[in-house]
Amino acid sequence: MFTGIVEESGVIGKIRRTARGIELTVRAKVCARGVKLGDSIAVNGCCLTLVKAAGRGAARTLRFDLLRETWERTSFAQLKTGSAVNLERSLRADSRLGGHFVTGHVDAPGRITRWEKSGADWLLEIAAPAAVRRYVIFKGSIAVDGISLTVASVARGKIQLWIIPHTRAVTALRERRTGDVVNLEADLLGKYVAQFVRARR
Repeated sequence: MFTGIVEESGVIGKIRRTARGIELTVRAKVCARGVKLGDSIAVNGCCLTLVKAAGRGAARTLRFDLLRETWERTSFAQLKTGSAVNLERSLRADSRLGGHFVTGHVDAPGRITRWEKSGADWLLEIAAPAAVRRYVIFKGSIAVDGISLTVASVARGKIQLWIIPHTRAVTALRERRTGDVVNLEADLLGKYVAQFVRARR
């Protein structure tokens, strides 16, 4: 379980195809502290299992093995060496819940259709599939590449969000462009409510 409050922006060190899948290496500082093999870390909102940690200080690297399905159902395919990724360690039971409950299970990729500065802030518009939009409401929460964000509007197949300068500066959003693919995870509570309503019908 995660909160959607990004701890740091890591950097892709290597993406290597193997006989078993895809090996992903990420350079990290904050999220490399105190981790051990088997720990869960959200990388661009996708919960991955740490299989190896190496190096020291700024040269610390984290390695993950991706299944082919993970590769195909997320935005990882557009990443390359040097790309920034959002990182968050799993939520501790005694920690503050600064964002919302995020599982790290990506529902679907979405595509940025508008990403522009508006006054002091930024407007982010994403074309999202119906499977995600059904759980999205005005002023509700959604995780975009692992970032907990508040929904500004939902209309015509698109979700709009307002991004403050701080969020853009400290996350991988600073590298995003119109046309890029992002990982989307709808609010877990909305999914449960929808399931209960369907069951009662």
